[in-house]
Amino acid sequence: MGATRRLVIIGAGPVGVVAALDAARRGYEVTLVEAADEVDRNPRAATFHPSTLEMVARLGFFDAFVAAGLVARYFDFWDKPTMTRTARFDHQVLADDTPHPFVVQCEQHKLVEMGLQRMAGEDTFDVHLGTVVTAIDQRADGVTVSAEGPDGPVVFRGDFVLGCDGGRSTVRKAIDVEFEGFTWPERFIVLTSLQDMQAALDCSFRNYIADPDEWANLFKVAGEGGQPRWRAVFPTGVDQEDDDALSDAECARRLGALVPDAGLDALIHRKTYNVHQRVAASFREGRVFLAGDAAHVNNPIGGLGLNCGIHDAIELLDTLDELGPGPLDDHLLDRYERRRRSLIIEFVQKQTIANKKRLEASTDEERRAKRDELLATTEDPERHREFLLRSSLLASVRASKQIA
Repeated sequence: MGATRRLVIIGAGPVGVVAALDAARRGYEVTLVEAADEVDRNPRAATFHPSTLEMVARLGFFDAFVAAGLVARYFDFWDKPTMTRTARFDHQVLADDTPHPFVVQCEQHKLVEMGLQRMAGEDTFDVHLGTVVTAIDQRADGVTVSAEGPDGPVVFRGDFVLGCDGGRSTVRKAIDVEFEGFTWPERFIVLTSLQDMQAALDCSFRNYIADPDEWANLFKVAGEGGQPRWRAVFPTGVDQEDDDALSDAECARRLGALVPDAGLDALIHRKTYNVHQRVAASFREGRVFLAGDAAHVNNPIGGLGLNCGIHDAIELLDTLDELGPGPLDDHLLDRYERRRRSLIIEFVQKQTIANKKRLEASTDEERRAKRDELLATTEDPERHREFLLRSSLLASVRASKQIA
């Protein structure tokens, strides 16, 4: 890399924290700026695919990270009207493709907390929580970030800025980049329960449940204090109000459709949220780059958003490693966008939209065709492997390296 450079990272979620740790590992000095005062422990993304595990393994706490989550070798597709399993996919099929042929179900805040703990007291890191970015000013030789901190105005300077500050990104707005795409008309509702769904359904830790009227996702996370929990995700009605969607009657109905005796006693969390399919028109403006939700958002079916955000960060650092001293090499730096934006559109936007449509197929003929296709895929070793290479994003990582 040459002379030591400073990378200013805006956003201390999982993408920003992974970027900070990996940048320091490569010899960068890192300033990490986060608007919130503390780590967000609300239910968020929790699925780490094999491709991403290869990246997390470089950060120095992989064993602790895996121990804080659940190892999920399988995932299942179900038909909700009959509550029968359609197909089971087995990540062990990827044993020759990755050292980690499994998914880890680990809440993203655990990764963030482990990362911040690792940064504490290290001279390489300069971490600022409760600090809101107000302006970004680029110069020929660097970038200045103005912010409002707990003790008043503060200024950070770096060679590059990486915006990992979420779907409402201040960084994206500061560089005047459009967020292209659409918002689904229905919202998603997530219900978190302590009830043991696996005992009732004989299911895996990750389940995709098709239904023409109300599909569902069901997955297990490790939780806290040795008390695992299950998250169930459903679509709301297009015109359904939140008060109705989150009512006791509606929550009991939705959970009961999966597990008949699932009541409200074990329900510990409920919320709705808007769901978007959007990609930034550009991932780079001069010395400022976008990654993660600041660059792209998608529906969560398949667990691809968080993973692709981490892939963004690693791809950018690979690119910056190739950059020598002196003027910016625009062709090289634009490769970050050429690789990441095109693959986000091809692998993530198309895949997550297809994942949703698979679950909400409406006619009996269409539903039967999709069930037959999934089962046939699992029974053919090569098709099984190809499906998993794509769903685990190993295929997208390989494809990115072919883009010059």
